[in-house]
Amino acid sequence: MTSVAALAVVVPARDEERLLPACLDSLAFAVQSLTDARPTIACRVFVVLDSCVDGTADIVAGRRGVTAVPVAAGRVGAARAAGVEAAAEWARGVDPSRTWVASTDADTVVPPHWLTAQVALAADGHALVVGTVLPDPRDLTDHEHALWRERHVLGDGHEHVHGANLGFTLAAYRRVGGFPHLPVHEDVELVRALRASGVSWIAAGGVAAVTSGRREARAPHGFAAYLDGLGA
Repeated sequence: MTSVAALAVVVPARDEERLLPACLDSLAFAVQSLTDARPTIACRVFVVLDSCVDGTADIVAGRRGVTAVPVAAGRVGAARAAGVEAAAEWARGVDPSRTWVASTDADTVVPPHWLTAQVALAADGHALVVGTVLPDPRDLTDHEHALWRERHVLGDGHEHVHGANLGFTLAAYRRVGGFPHLPVHEDVELVRALRASGVSWIAAGGVAAVTSGRREARAPHGFAAYLDGLGA
């Protein structure tokens, strides 16, 4: 059983001034829901500003409870890792096994129960929660959306891994060396390592997030590229 004492949300962002506000709005609701349910849990959001040249930093600066982590990583794996390290520094003094890290993306909107659900699953003994994502249907054609639904079973026990919807203890993360500094699939590699380490984990279908269906990729061969190939 893991009783969470501190929770950090890590969000990598690279020139995300258009989509980040909605992400942060959704996170504010999720944090408030967690605070209402579990007021003793300290919570903070960390946005990793990776080589941003637009107004992303200004958006972060105007948000309460949000810390900017400026880096020049150029790789989403390195950016996520930098965010986790900043979160670990913030939670210094808290048992790493009681420090929970929730991972999402700047183009993603999480549900209000996103954090409370992860904390509840941690209390059940899980050190890793693998959530699901849905592409924003406004960004897909009807045909692409139908193909997505055909190929993705999103209930409990699903087989998908997305950095836009993960949660894990800092202790488990450190034990496997953290996010590899890869340009893509850093989430898949971390989850593979965590599972191989023997931690208790769950692929949870009830913790879904909605992510952008844009085709301008931030990571090569990533989610945008997959969507672009639907029906090809």
